[in-house]
Amino acid sequence: MPTATLEGTTLHYLDQGSGQPAVVLLHAFPLRAAMWQGQIDALASRVRVVAPDLVGFGDSDAPDDPSAYSVDGWADDVARLLDHLELDRVVVGGQSMGAYVAFAFLRRHRSRLAGLVLADTRPTADSPEVHERRVGQQEQISAGGESGKAEVVEGLLQTLLCADTHEHRPDVVETARRLMDNPPAGFVGALEAMKRRPDSVADLATVDVPTLVLVGDQDVPSPPDVVETMAQGIPGSELVVVPGAGHLSGLEAPEAFNAGLVDFVSRLQDHEPSSVAR
Repeated sequence: MPTATLEGTTLHYLDQGSGQPAVVLLHAFPLRAAMWQGQIDALASRVRVVAPDLVGFGDSDAPDDPSAYSVDGWADDVARLLDHLELDRVVVGGQSMGAYVAFAFLRRHRSRLAGLVLADTRPTADSPEVHERRVGQQEQISAGGESGKAEVVEGLLQTLLCADTHEHRPDVVETARRLMDNPPAGFVGALEAMKRRPDSVADLATVDVPTLVLVGDQDVPSPPDVVETMAQGIPGSELVVVPGAGHLSGLEAPEAFNAGLVDFVSRLQDHEPSSVAR
């Protein structure tokens, strides 16, 4: 796994394939870049695919100070990584937390976007209920360290994966559990970043690149009706509902997820952005 040290921050990332436009995939909380391996395998014969471990996750740096984490900071890390890789305009895709970073990238580095993929996410800031739940998770991990983190992970698995996955695909549950084995400091910092992220609803109407929106049909944190409303706010976006999947739709139902993603990227390669309009 390649490593880049960018302004004192070390990032690890996956980098496979060749061809334009390159696709940058940003992982969900609390997973890491390897969650995208199925999508990388599907795309790498067509385009270059880069998937970083965001700061706090995988083998990237994980500062102890929660204030060191923010969606803007992650977005700037992605831009610096693009500079390091000599990539100009790219398709940026994010799932859940990764999509929060994609919204920040849109605001801060719009000229570098060739396309946008938003999966299982919502544009609104945290509700008071979600904010308090994140505070509780932070306290649980800070007090319990690895054991506290393990308890949080088990709770998240119940929420992020749908009932069908738990009942019929225990291998996917175990894969998700393994991908969540990240530093406790990263958990706490990422929760802080998500708590403090801005509302992105006003940004939807300003999106001026082809956009694909995906959602699992059994997603609980970002239900299909919420995601559909988000898609309706983005001019010309395409919505794909992934059957048999919850909040981690790319991991739970990769064939359906990848079919939508590969089709979208293929049309971008054909220079037919109008064809991605709903």
